[in-house]
Amino acid sequence: MLHYALTFFVIALIAALFGFGGIAAGAVEIARILFFVFVVLAVVSFLFGLTRRQ
Repeated sequence: MLHYALTFFVIALIAALFGFGGIAAGAVEIARILFFVFVVLAVVSFLFGLTRRQ
């Protein structure tokens, strides 16, 4: 998940460099959503890992 977020972020940077503002904005939004999904899943996984050890 984090890999895809970073991929879309790089795509957004390249698109912004070449002046494609709409594509860059779309890629940034996708990267942001994927990053927050990754963070939520990582926290949930961490919490389940703590409860299984006890």
